[in-house]
Amino acid sequence: MLKTLAAIAGGLWLMTATTTQAGNPPTGWTVPADSAIRQILVNRIDVQHQGVGIVVGVIDAHGRRVVSYGALETGDSRPIGGDTVFEIGSVTKVFTSLLLADMVQRGEVRLDDPVAKYLPPGVVMPTRGGKQITLIDLATHTSGLPRMPTNLTPKDPSNPYADYTVEQLYAFLKAYQLTRDIGARYEYSNLGGGLLGLVLARRAGVDYETLVRQRITGPLKMSDTVIALSPAQMARLAKGHSANLKTVANWDLPTLAGAGALRSDANDLLTFLGAELGYVPTSLNPAMAAQIAPRRPTDLSNIDIALGWHILKAPAGDIVWHNGGTGGYRSFMGFDPKARVGVVVLTNVENGDGGDDIGFHLLTGSPVAPPPAPPIERHAIVVEPQVLQRYVGRYQFAPNIFLTVTLMDGQLSAQLTGQGSAPIFPESPAEFFYKIVDAQITFERDDDGHTTGLVLHQNGRDLPAKRIVEGAP
Repeated sequence: MLKTLAAIAGGLWLMTATTTQAGNPPTGWTVPADSAIRQILVNRIDVQHQGVGIVVGVIDAHGRRVVSYGALETGDSRPIGGDTVFEIGSVTKVFTSLLLADMVQRGEVRLDDPVAKYLPPGVVMPTRGGKQITLIDLATHTSGLPRMPTNLTPKDPSNPYADYTVEQLYAFLKAYQLTRDIGARYEYSNLGGGLLGLVLARRAGVDYETLVRQRITGPLKMSDTVIALSPAQMARLAKGHSANLKTVANWDLPTLAGAGALRSDANDLLTFLGAELGYVPTSLNPAMAAQIAPRRPTDLSNIDIALGWHILKAPAGDIVWHNGGTGGYRSFMGFDPKARVGVVVLTNVENGDGGDDIGFHLLTGSPVAPPPAPPIERHAIVVEPQVLQRYVGRYQFAPNIFLTVTLMDGQLSAQLTGQGSAPIFPESPAEFFYKIVDAQITFERDDDGHTTGLVLHQNGRDLPAKRIVEGAP
């Protein structure tokens, strides 16, 4: 799925557009009955064709319930449920920041400790104006670090983080120059979340997955919240799908695990929310309470950032939430501390709406997103192969966001950083369109006929990109 660039976080992402409509529930709003929830899922999968399998979990004073619909994979008749495993993407950052809050409670670290304190000798962190990046800067996305390291150049674009090494991360940190003051502005950063997980694991003397198990999932008996899946968990894994419902590869994040490497199921995440809401006893209560305290503003007036969590400020009471997405999955986890209601939504399709609108609907009564409007009917024409070859190359939207255009068997395809490749079709010699999403590309050429860049047209925006790698002589 080609997401609007404003929402891209290298495939591990957070989208806030949905939340601007949330927060004003109807009078006396309560979470709908299971039958009403199931109908939402049926519509999303069978009517709108925007899903393969969706699992929803709800926890409140009456207990927990799981509603699911769909399948593990397109064409697979096996049902899904509360123990179906999904990639949860950036929801992992909630666990990473809870580790931080817990280590602060234990006196192992301080929020204002410089990140450099927990890196090996010789590793240089970027600074600005004599100020160092601290742990709280990473946890609140205010470090000044970009969304992704600029030296992330995956060998396998379908698994973009798999070969990114710790050495590459350290090299990036040494070379990077901050473009704004530390702590001055919120900018969502997968790099920052991954770096936070790395340094906390170094402080504890174990790897990230072990630290999560020792401090969070082990005590809470969340045995299906892991990175490495057992054979039994693999059998319960929902296969990820692209927006056009094609099965895609799973992702691995060995270096930036704290940004989005965890897999989980609805049962486990309801246990986690139960601990947040006081239904599940845990020694993590002080850390959880400290974690959800608002710390810094974001660019949206109704959303603050806590440690990892985002806080939607609403008249009827704040909503604490985070979402996530990888190449084939979308996830949502949120709760209302006042009403003591928590919601989980897991889906095995990576698309624009995912389950965010469902999650906010269940918590606040905000509308579920309507089906997308049908795109303008477009017709592909035949373009000579030598013309198509001129467009092959790499195009840069931002320091860490690229579109790679390739040609195979007469078909152009385009791949945005951290996402799957998708075919594009010509409607003129220089204008192309996607079939899986309402987006178009116009290639730009100079007076000599050389391709110099492109413009991506999506959601009413025109986003230019400069060509930086020639695909042909």
